[in-house]
Amino acid sequence: MGMQSFVPAAAIGEDGVDPRTAFVVSENARHPIGQVREIAGSSSAIALDLGRLEQCSSDLDPSVSLSGKVGSQIKIRVGNSWLLASVRTQRQDTSVDGGIVAQIDFLGEGEEERLTGKIYGFRRGVTRYPVPGALVYPATSNDLRQIYASDGRTNMSIGTVFPTRDIRAGLYVDALLGKHFALLGSTGTGKSTAAALILHRICEMAPAGHIVMIDPHGEYASAFRVTGQLLDVSNLQMPYWLMNFEEHCEVFVTAQGAERQVDQDILAKCLLAARQRNRLAEQIGKITVDSPIPYLLSDLLNVLQNEMGRLDKGTNSIPYMRLKTKIEEIRSDPRYQFMFSGMLVGDTMAEFISKIFRMPANGKPISIIDVSGVPSEITTTVVAVLSRLVFDYAIWARDEETRPVLLVCEEAHRYVPSEKNSDGSSVGRILSRIAKEGRKYGVSLGLITQRPSDLAEGVLSQCGTIIAMRLNNERDQAFVKAAMPEGARGFVDTISALRNRECIISGEGVSIPMRVSFDELEAIKRPASNDPSFYELWSKSGGEELAVERTVQRWRAQSR
Repeated sequence: MGMQSFVPAAAIGEDGVDPRTAFVVSENARHPIGQVREIAGSSSAIALDLGRLEQCSSDLDPSVSLSGKVGSQIKIRVGNSWLLASVRTQRQDTSVDGGIVAQIDFLGEGEEERLTGKIYGFRRGVTRYPVPGALVYPATSNDLRQIYASDGRTNMSIGTVFPTRDIRAGLYVDALLGKHFALLGSTGTGKSTAAALILHRICEMAPAGHIVMIDPHGEYASAFRVTGQLLDVSNLQMPYWLMNFEEHCEVFVTAQGAERQVDQDILAKCLLAARQRNRLAEQIGKITVDSPIPYLLSDLLNVLQNEMGRLDKGTNSIPYMRLKTKIEEIRSDPRYQFMFSGMLVGDTMAEFISKIFRMPANGKPISIIDVSGVPSEITTTVVAVLSRLVFDYAIWARDEETRPVLLVCEEAHRYVPSEKNSDGSSVGRILSRIAKEGRKYGVSLGLITQRPSDLAEGVLSQCGTIIAMRLNNERDQAFVKAAMPEGARGFVDTISALRNRECIISGEGVSIPMRVSFDELEAIKRPASNDPSFYELWSKSGGEELAVERTVQRWRAQSR
């Protein structure tokens, strides 16, 4: 067995690191565990000595004890520098010394400090490859500390790097937000809590930030009660006239096929006429059917009525009646009052945008928009309007000192579905456009989903940073593997074996791909997404009749 460097327990700090012995290297780390077998561009093969791996497995340094195992790191000497690589696969092979052949992916290289032997100046990529026969050594926690050390860019700490207990995992904020990010993971892996943790860290760093969170299940209100503006159907007050023509068609046009085009043409003509009745339209002069000019729903109905009465109209009265009936139905439906109320006709566009985008933030940089109470028929339209407002604002604010906005979309596969699931809704088009062009205008997109394979493929490939938690479905795993950069493939193979609150992060937001254990989040900052305990809840009874009565009352009133 290899010798251990012993440190008295009293000398060890809270983070598990002894400052005096931070660079003492265990005996196991000084001796090779194998040698290079073959070299290829990104991945290569090494032969490992089973006996040496067993010796290392009892080492006090968690990084050395896991060295050579799948998902761990090893290092190879090339001249005066060290090459770092992660182990992707292992197989038994009696034709090599040691008996194990492993596939590795190169992570990068660093120089060796002559006196201490520690690695410094670590950088991604490989300039000089080793030759077959070069010796392979375990990577120590001190090596990993150098690899995962920040390069000086602004970063936020979200957890610890696996397998160490004290090396902090940081995300580079500008790179994470500037190139979009995706958080993926099956239900029950701690995805919502991870999202809350990342957003809390961003809010702590940027108390004057501008974050819009679309929350389809009402989970995040409890997590951001202190730092966020909570908006739902009771206080959202989103004016209907902010919708563009395409969104109006989604709400008001019910016909399909050839009839749909007829109804859309009629609506376009009448909507423009209704918008032109506003004094604002007279001041501006030339407006289009998409211009966010307030109009009265009664004006739109009057224009429809007048057009229907004309003798020179190109069709019968049925399309006019269809539109008129639908508009009147929505106007009188209490569930739609948050958007189609007569009180929302005033020109409140500036106040609405300030409220949604947190400008100024006033200590609450995030707005949580709970769309769980929105009627399901128009949920996608509401999300489309909010997403488009973010993008349009960014386009028209280019002459200002730009204020970037982060749009976070939970259950993203609902809104940006893959082609086979697509229903052609406007929300998919606007979110795809933000993914492709948002970076130029200072709009950042954060997608959270449990079904990455149901996401539009182009959208996931536009996300510069991918944070992947455990995925149980094979199709999802293959989809994420295809979206990950080459160097992270070794990590991705372990994606089905991740524990709760663990993830693999790769891309722009980190210096090299890493496996991370998320920090524990205080109870007050967690979303309300815990699974119910069936056994506990089914073990007690009492008060069911009253609960049913209250529920029926809320159900009938269509309000919570």
